[in-house]
Amino acid sequence: MLLAELFPYAGLLYNIVVVLYIIMVLAVIGVVLGENRNPVKSIAWVLVLVLLPVVGLVVYLIFGRSLKGMRIISRTDLRDLRRLHSFEPHQEQESMLSEDSRQLISLVNKLTESHSFIGDEIQTFTSGQEKFDALKRDIENARSFIHVQYFIIEKDHVGAELIDLLIKKAHEGVKVRVLYDYVGSFYISSKALKQMRAAGIEVHPFLELTFTTMAFRINWRNHRKIVIIDGKVGYTGGMNIADRYVIGDKNWATPWRDTHLRVTGGAVTAMQYSFAIDWSFTTRTLLTEEMHHVEQAVVNPAGLQIVQMMRSGPTNRWHNISFVFFKAITLAKRCVYIQTPYFLPSDALLKALQSAALAGVDVRLMIPRVLDSTMLRLATGSYIKECMQSGIKIYHYEPTVLHSKVLIVDDEFVTTGSTNFDFRSFEHNFEFNMLIYSKRYNEQMKAIFENDMKQCTRLSLGQWKKRPLIQKALESVVRLISPIL
Repeated sequence: MLLAELFPYAGLLYNIVVVLYIIMVLAVIGVVLGENRNPVKSIAWVLVLVLLPVVGLVVYLIFGRSLKGMRIISRTDLRDLRRLHSFEPHQEQESMLSEDSRQLISLVNKLTESHSFIGDEIQTFTSGQEKFDALKRDIENARSFIHVQYFIIEKDHVGAELIDLLIKKAHEGVKVRVLYDYVGSFYISSKALKQMRAAGIEVHPFLELTFTTMAFRINWRNHRKIVIIDGKVGYTGGMNIADRYVIGDKNWATPWRDTHLRVTGGAVTAMQYSFAIDWSFTTRTLLTEEMHHVEQAVVNPAGLQIVQMMRSGPTNRWHNISFVFFKAITLAKRCVYIQTPYFLPSDALLKALQSAALAGVDVRLMIPRVLDSTMLRLATGSYIKECMQSGIKIYHYEPTVLHSKVLIVDDEFVTTGSTNFDFRSFEHNFEFNMLIYSKRYNEQMKAIFENDMKQCTRLSLGQWKKRPLIQKALESVVRLISPIL
């Protein structure tokens, strides 16, 4: 009674709010249905919106929206960047590859317009110390520009060393630009950022979160790891800037095991092109001058290997890297070797792996026994039984966290980069992978994989079934939300 006297229109106001909320939910359901997604996902989101008032709408705004088709750079700027690059196909050299490899090259070219490069030198790091030592040497030798892009730049010893070196090079007159993911590098030192900017370094966060933008940006993260130095040397792979890759950290006494690449030659062009697009999106300025510095490789027929660089992200029409993984696996005739910290495959990729194994292809999946995320460990565990039932061999890497992201297929194809074998990398993150078509490099990566197997325990189906009931239950529950983990 008192409420009615104080607010005579409270009932009317309540009814208006309810009607507006219902209209909003119905509009969002219309958007979900209009996007023609996987029916299972569409039904799931409709149920969330209907059964969880208010909360369901908030969850959808954060995790459910699709960015497909959204432009992160204008058509004019993209044309300007393309004019500065040489993405000519090497049809004569490609004809020396297998039909399967030619199909993959054609698929990548159609998905990303990233044509193949030949004659590039590739150095592979499986040790964080070796990678960072090489990176520091190359940065020390920089004379023109340094472009750095990482998901995580920690405020630890390795992070401080890199930042100090970049400041030193900026004082020497080298142009330094840094992109970091706002969420991944949330704890980066504000003091270090001020020092870099004071030294003339242009440093920017990718998709910075504010109170008004958080719900619309938090689910879309830039997971790429790219460094370009003078247009001559490029780095990409799975390692972030953090002590855990070199000396371990407070949670892990030993360094994480990861894979990273150092590249020289024409493929650096594609790395610079990728960085320029992300830089334009973040800063609204177009990089053009530095594009002319990129050098082409000298072709060495004796060491023929063809390289492609692939960008993938939530704004692409297709899930680029997921498509390539699926095609490579379905083409496999002899073997599929996978290293990944998180194994949360889409239904299509899971069936591709199971079909390959059931057809007699040697499918091996290497995952860490210990992991930095309990939720992701449980979600990964929910897929192991059905994988082993189809004949997929599962290996637990024992010494430390396995953070390497590698796919090896048959005798000629390898891809590695920032992409995990999970929903987030395939659908929500901005990723960057290198694809190498080379029998020699394939042998090299197989040797690394087989050496890692010596430090693994192969799981047996009988043992896996004996895990605690509570663990099985938690795995099943977490699997339900695995698409947004």
